[in-house]
Amino acid sequence: MDKKANVVEKEAVVIRFSGDSGDGMQLTGNLFTDESALFGNDVATFPDYPAEIRAPQGTVGGVSGFQVHFGKRKIHTPGDYADVLVAMNPAALMANRRWIKKGGTVITDVDTFTEKNFLKAGFKTDDPITELKLEDYNVILAPVSTLTKEALKDSGLDNKSILRSKNMFALGICYNLFDKSFENTFNYFERKFGKKPQIVEANKKVLQAGYDYASNVHALPSYRVEPAKIEKGKYRSISGNQATAWGLLAAAEKANLPLFCGSYPITPATEILQYIAERQDLGAKTFQAEDEIAGICTAIGASFAGNFAVTTTSGPGLALKTEAAGLAVITELPLVIVDVQRGGPSTGLPTKTEQADLLQALYSRNGESPLPVIAASSPADCFEYAFQAGRIALEHMTPVILLTDGFIANGTAPMRIKPMSEYPTITPRFAKEGNSNYQPYGRPSDGSMTREWAIPGTKGLEHRIGGLEKMAVTGTVSYVPENHQVMTDERQAKVDQVVVKVPDQEVIGDASGDLLVVGWGSTYGHLHDAVDELRTEGHKVSFANFNYINPLPKNTADVLGRFKKIVVAELNSGQFANYLRINFQQFEYNQYNKVQGLPFTVEELKEAFKKYL
Repeated sequence: MDKKANVVEKEAVVIRFSGDSGDGMQLTGNLFTDESALFGNDVATFPDYPAEIRAPQGTVGGVSGFQVHFGKRKIHTPGDYADVLVAMNPAALMANRRWIKKGGTVITDVDTFTEKNFLKAGFKTDDPITELKLEDYNVILAPVSTLTKEALKDSGLDNKSILRSKNMFALGICYNLFDKSFENTFNYFERKFGKKPQIVEANKKVLQAGYDYASNVHALPSYRVEPAKIEKGKYRSISGNQATAWGLLAAAEKANLPLFCGSYPITPATEILQYIAERQDLGAKTFQAEDEIAGICTAIGASFAGNFAVTTTSGPGLALKTEAAGLAVITELPLVIVDVQRGGPSTGLPTKTEQADLLQALYSRNGESPLPVIAASSPADCFEYAFQAGRIALEHMTPVILLTDGFIANGTAPMRIKPMSEYPTITPRFAKEGNSNYQPYGRPSDGSMTREWAIPGTKGLEHRIGGLEKMAVTGTVSYVPENHQVMTDERQAKVDQVVVKVPDQEVIGDASGDLLVVGWGSTYGHLHDAVDELRTEGHKVSFANFNYINPLPKNTADVLGRFKKIVVAELNSGQFANYLRINFQQFEYNQYNKVQGLPFTVEELKEAFKKYL
């Protein structure tokens, strides 16, 4: 019987590609993601890198993964457990056993099942299927390496180059499983390897060979996932880092200012600097500094000179930038500091995710040094919150910290491309040439507390600026105790006034009930799905996800007060819960915390929340 005669319709599917760092799993996952997105599925991804650039081959520590969740409904997370696991060697099987759905399909390269590979992966026997208790799973022992060599035996490529193509054999199997076409992938080969036609043809041939192999294996299921019903418009698949870069570029455009990014490379934030560097055609300027301190100091200098300035980093780099961040606070210059959080402390877990920099962002500067803090929730909305961070920085003359993290920075999702006309104009408060009454720290009568931005070299706007305390209004150096109180209060009042740009906090679900789940930033998707499923089961639970951290939305106390119980879930030991306790002491806060370098799973969240219900 034709295998395709029994196609199973699925609402959503999770597939995980896994292998050695050199097996091309990130590329394979990205190609599958692009094909799914172009077909019309909603998609979310989760790349999982080892920390080492080249960990020992064949070991669990060297396993690289890429998880794709695609469906015909709205997809909020990359999924908890895989319907299909593609494991290119025994180490990938060992590393991912816990992430396979019960009864799921496992496709593995049986050619890698050697005594040496079993030993390096930590197996005690030469039977990984039995040892991992996979007898009740649909395990396909595919001779991937052998059939890749067979497909390319007349290609003229050497053996090493031939085996580099085996990831395309695995991709071909998956295209067969999910009834995908080759057109977009073939186009990618031609764009990527256009000057090497031999490589183009080799990849095409191996992809087809994998597809044909799957057609002849009747143990392999066949699925179809229909396109999602999403808002009409132009979409593209985008990572959080790319969306952040684009959001900053958009803010510069709407402010009619050049964008300057001074940064030092650090995992997982480096790509933002790279993406901005690609857009010199939009007037962007980038400087790869010798260290984190130089990165932020050059950005402050660019801001002083009238640029929209940003600096990008991760947790260890944010620690190094704190003194200069205080300089931006006291000089009241606009600056966006992007912190792509990762596991810590110290070097910690460079490629793993965490939300543990929140208190560092809020308080880790010497003296009373307030600034706004914003957090993005998904790869796509990194664009929106990067734009808003720029808008607040430029219109309120303040540094702003934008928090993302490794989970959404490296993950991808579809983003609707809106015309720039749909974004508001950003209007910095520039001092005008010839203003004989210019005072560098004068405050406007509208209550915004925003000082005027004077560009150096503008006639009549000469003024002092620096790290010493300033005299209110005139900006001259001052050690007067009462003046320090005035300036401290004014800097705080200016940040407090940012609340006019902060929308009211929304609640997903009923406006009141038994339990309010509170989250912030990148936990949005998992918390959203957990609450949705609990509500479907009849529980009176709602969800509030915070993106504006400092200042908090005006209606925060009202939202918190409408529920019998509150539980705050975050990927740290309770930083946002403690922040809420400081600001709203009248409420009791329960906590659910996780610090494993991994995102939540929907199942663990549901079990935790049920205890409070």
